[in-house]
Amino acid sequence: MPAGDGMSHGLDSALWNGPEAAPASVQVTPDVAVGGGRLALLAGPCVLESRELAFEVARELQNMCARLGVAFIFKASFDKANRTSAESFRSIGLEPSLAILAEVRESLGVPVVTDVHETWQVAPVAEVADVLQIPAFLCRQTDLLLAAGASGRTVNVKKGQFMAPADMEYAVAKVREGGGRRTILTERGTTFGYRDLVVDFRGLSEMRRFAPVIFDATHSVQSPGGGGGKSGGRREYVAPLARAAVAFGVDALFLETHPQPDRALSDGPNMLPLAAVEDLLSSCLALRSALRGVTA
Repeated sequence: MPAGDGMSHGLDSALWNGPEAAPASVQVTPDVAVGGGRLALLAGPCVLESRELAFEVARELQNMCARLGVAFIFKASFDKANRTSAESFRSIGLEPSLAILAEVRESLGVPVVTDVHETWQVAPVAEVADVLQIPAFLCRQTDLLLAAGASGRTVNVKKGQFMAPADMEYAVAKVREGGGRRTILTERGTTFGYRDLVVDFRGLSEMRRFAPVIFDATHSVQSPGGGGGKSGGRREYVAPLARAAVAFGVDALFLETHPQPDRALSDGPNMLPLAAVEDLLSSCLALRSALRGVTA
């Protein structure tokens, strides 16, 4: 990690010692790692709406990350199983979605991350995804974490809005019990009253004791259930929160983005317009450069 990022890698629990100590980086593919001093980006539309949208977003993000020297992992959900209302859009279907993810991965040569919600989904999703993501609401689901760990893929566990950062130690331990040795943790805000989330940046340091840490800048501005039968959001806060996380020393950013967020089928209010992503990444990289060598 770059000097002076202010993060501790000290491991003071019995679960984290010897050869099982938390790694400073996780190698997702031979060319892409999370941690190790280079900023990574996990980004894409909230849900797979169509093949055309997936390729439009993936190509644009891939090109901008190549220009900026940022490691890129394409993100899109094949199913949104935790919608506020049963009337909300969920998916174009498991098989069509996995086929699109496989094509993006193969055609563009980019790693892919997508969510799994149930144990039976792990095996088919692991065939096409480099990273299996555990949704925040499911981060305590033991069988799901064990199955993801047994898949052989990198596992990204999103911290529940109800979870203390230090307690994510046990989520990582469950993945390891299943056989997984490449685990990443994601901060996505903490419940603050009804329909509101706040970010306690101390949690980034807490979770960094167990695994490299990603900051989810778009879900952190979400208003769960605050859109009248769907979630709302305050996308104007995505950029300042992302910059704050980068200043704190986060390993990667997670962004959901869409060419026209207000027309997106899921999570539009908290998604970043695709055209705004490069400026945000550029400012984050400039901030990282300015802070190199500064002791927190």
